[in-house]
Amino acid sequence: MDTETIVLGGGCFWCTEAVFGMLKGITSVEPGYAGPVRSAASNGAGGPTYEEVSTGKTPYIEVIKIEYNPDQIAFEEILQVFFETHDPTTPNRQGNDVGPQYHSAVFYMTQRQKEKTEHYIKLVAKRYAKPIVTIMAPLDTFYKAEDYHQKYYENHKDAGYCVVVIDPKIEKVQTKFANLLKE
Repeated sequence: MDTETIVLGGGCFWCTEAVFGMLKGITSVEPGYAGPVRSAASNGAGGPTYEEVSTGKTPYIEVIKIEYNPDQIAFEEILQVFFETHDPTTPNRQGNDVGPQYHSAVFYMTQRQKEKTEHYIKLVAKRYAKPIVTIMAPLDTFYKAEDYHQKYYENHKDAGYCVVVIDPKIEKVQTKFANLLKE
């Protein structure tokens, strides 16, 4: 099975990991940080730490790295879910999560992904009252987030943030994208 990779920033990576982990054809979802190459080894892996990124004073965005099987889920379907489950018109914010680390972003791996994302944004832009501010850039560097961020929703479903913020996104995906859910 050949898989492809895309890195998306749609606010808190706990939310986006939970949403995309539900979809058929998604083989893995990994929370992390995307941004420029960094030489200092803050977390032992050469990347930023959550504590650094959460200050909003770094050039990094909370993202998820998605591995997917294009024979089971189309790239356009991934974009559709991405744009429907966050607000791409609010710079540096998603709901109560505020700061540049929550900016909407698509870090593409191929020219084809770039072109399809540009086309998709043009198609949906008229649906929004404000301009789409989603950053589009080739993926430079991805740093995996610390272990306690991996599968956060799965491991903390009863936590307040999960109930108040993530559960409504999950319900929206289950309703609006039932045809894309894993069986």
